[in-house]
Amino acid sequence: MAVKKQNISDRFAIYNGDCCEVLSTLPDNCIDLSVYSPPFCGLYNYSSDPRDMSNCAGYDEFFDHYRFLIQHIHRLTKKGRFTAVHCMDVPSSGSNASIGGFRDFPGDIIRLHESEGWEFWTRRAIWKEPLAVRLRTMAKGLAHKQICDDASLTTVAGADYILEFRKKGDNEVPVTYDRGMTKYCGENKMPADIQKYKNWKGKQTENRYSHWIWRNYASSIWDDIRIDNVLPYKECKEKDDEKHVHPLQLDVIERIVQLRSNPGETVMTPFMGVGSECYGALVNDRKALGVELKTAYYKQAVKNCKQAEEGVMNQEELF
Repeated sequence: MAVKKQNISDRFAIYNGDCCEVLSTLPDNCIDLSVYSPPFCGLYNYSSDPRDMSNCAGYDEFFDHYRFLIQHIHRLTKKGRFTAVHCMDVPSSGSNASIGGFRDFPGDIIRLHESEGWEFWTRRAIWKEPLAVRLRTMAKGLAHKQICDDASLTTVAGADYILEFRKKGDNEVPVTYDRGMTKYCGENKMPADIQKYKNWKGKQTENRYSHWIWRNYASSIWDDIRIDNVLPYKECKEKDDEKHVHPLQLDVIERIVQLRSNPGETVMTPFMGVGSECYGALVNDRKALGVELKTAYYKQAVKNCKQAEEGVMNQEELF
């Protein structure tokens, strides 16, 4: 196993190495949930390492490499449990500055998982504000000037997607909430009159606190994600990083962790980055297993996981 560094505690195990090689050493049916963002077919280049999936020669080669990883995740996942993939449509030209024209990257991810025995379960869209996307990517198709010049070439601020896949079979340990859900991750304000229902001991049909959280989580469009609620990452960026690399929002990760796992269970991410998925698992009383190829990101992940383990519960304290 090609591991450069590792950091292991009672609650997490994280590795600086190739995810395919690390996962190949783990036993069958040992993971309760996995959450991650795969490299987007060369749209972002995270390192110059030839093992990095973002350095694929083309779209088909990426999926050949990715298939190998999906097979391992399927083997490791317990029956009836989930893997969640964060993705988006990718420009057909491979450039974020393109005017328009996209490849159905989420659809191809779905078809690949189905071919490897997964059951496609849900798709959620994460809304993104158009002007913010324009300023971050400089996409010509989102510029107001493009409407004036030729509106037929305008595009949209494409959503991010969370795709969930379930391993077939019966789930032996249900994910339960005896008193309903008690933690909400998002920017919407809960009405004051339902605060008294937290940890409700009566009938769950009367638990308005948990019902309010569930309505937000059960929506097919998540428009209440705090886009800037991410872990620190700027200090670990290197010269070959894309300028707009951005960790997955903690709101997204924590929701998936809450919905698909129980406290004490193991959450895995094969593309750990700065440790966002591991952090989201740890602050929700789960165990975390992560693998990251890039050493600079791994070092930041170690810091973030240790702070989560020590009880740092919000981003302000991290800074």
